[in-house]
Parts: sequence; C-alpha cells; structure tokens
Amino acid sequence: MWIGAVLGVVLVALCCFTPLLVTVLALVGLSALTPYLDYMLFPALVVLVIVAVMSYRKWRQSTHEHPTHTE
Repeated sequence: MWIGAVLGVVLVALCCFTPLLVTVLALVGLSALTPYLDYMLFPALVVLVIVAVMSYRKWRQSTHEHPTHTE
C-alpha cells in the first residue's frame, strides 16, 4: 500500500532534517555513528520517494482499471 511508503519517506525526512536521530543515537550510546548518517539517510530518502511514487502510480492504475460503482 502506498501509504506505508509515504510514511517511510516522512520518517526518513524527519531523521535527515531534524536532530531526532542524532538525539536517539546519543541516548543509546551510539553517537560515534552520527558522521555517517548522511551517507545512509539521503540515499534511503531517495529510494523511499521512488518507491512511494511507483506504488502510488500502481494504486491509481488499479483503481482506474476497476472502478467501483456506488449507485
């Protein structure tokens, strides 16, 4: 379902553009990993945006092929 892909995009965007993930990593003692976050999160954001767009297109195509009649 395309809503899951959109939620993934929002989660990765929050981690990219806010200090949310840095704070969480510091709380669990893994703050040494923070310099490498950009190398992981930006590609993940791109992949999730592509997945969200593809799944939305597939969902729209399936709803146009099998329209529901509410009469």
